[in-house]
Amino acid sequence: MEPISHVFMAFMDIFLDALPFMILGVLLSTIVENFIPEGVIQRLTPKHPLGGVLFACVLGIMFPLCECGMIPFVRRLMRKGMPVYIAVIFILVGPILNPIVFASTWMAFRGNPAMAYSRMGLTFGVALVVGFLLTRFLKSNPLRHPIEPAAASLTHQHNHAHGKEHIDQHDHHHSHDHAHKHDHSHDHDHSHNHDHGHDHHGHNHTHGGSQLMTMVSHGSSELFEMSKYLMLGALLTALIQTFVAQDSLSAIGQGAFISHVFMMGFAYLLSLCSTTDAFVAVSFAKSFSPGSLLAFLVFGPMIDVKSTLMMLSIFKARFVLTLSIVVAITVLSGSLLFMHFFLA
Repeated sequence: MEPISHVFMAFMDIFLDALPFMILGVLLSTIVENFIPEGVIQRLTPKHPLGGVLFACVLGIMFPLCECGMIPFVRRLMRKGMPVYIAVIFILVGPILNPIVFASTWMAFRGNPAMAYSRMGLTFGVALVVGFLLTRFLKSNPLRHPIEPAAASLTHQHNHAHGKEHIDQHDHHHSHDHAHKHDHSHDHDHSHNHDHGHDHHGHNHTHGGSQLMTMVSHGSSELFEMSKYLMLGALLTALIQTFVAQDSLSAIGQGAFISHVFMMGFAYLLSLCSTTDAFVAVSFAKSFSPGSLLAFLVFGPMIDVKSTLMMLSIFKARFVLTLSIVVAITVLSGSLLFMHFFLA
């Protein structure tokens, strides 16, 4: 088979296998974005640190958001009063601990279902370690800019609107007095009242259409964003499998330590969506050890190029760097342990 044909076939196999899970993930993410009230989550947030860690994991199961929609969603939750350590854990584990990711991993590794269970188990272990470290050692505020509470924001908006309304009433009173000087004021008032009723009906109709258009816009933009990364990842994987000698891949992939580091770095650069990365990982199953594939599947959705940039938009650079190092060490250690005890 010609190299170009081999690249194309490998690319299409990975992309088409992953596409249904990506679409399902975008659909559920859009539903969560538009229909789940954030106040409910804030009221259910536990006070105890261990309960907070477990709650963040449960949120990941309940709300299957990908990395792309995670940061805006978490920012709104923190405005509602969610503690920072719970928000950070949710950012890390939310893209993995959900039914769609479990199903896609199970389908990709049909011959080795232990990989799907190991992925969920290691992710939960990372949540416990990071949660313990954050509650024990995080003393300063890691946020880049203070997040204004929702109540304060609403009060500010109300005061602003009230002041504007007062000015508008003053201007309206002035214009009303001025209008009495005109001979056709009665005709103007009649026309105004008639148009107001018509506009009110049109407003209700437009509001429903506006919400639908918002959902479509959100879903299409997220699908486009995720598709770019999936196509890039599938293409790079196909190129590696075609042009890199299998002996070289096997030499790296069977190394007890270097294979895990290599796959974690690969996951960081690819920045794949967690609903599709299992199909890329399984394509390396013949060359790389199961433990290194597990490291790829857990580290990538937690820390990659795009999630790093998004976290830097709300957290201080030092905190993001420290968090990335802690996650890397924990995933590396955990994947080696899982390789020895569960995936041997």
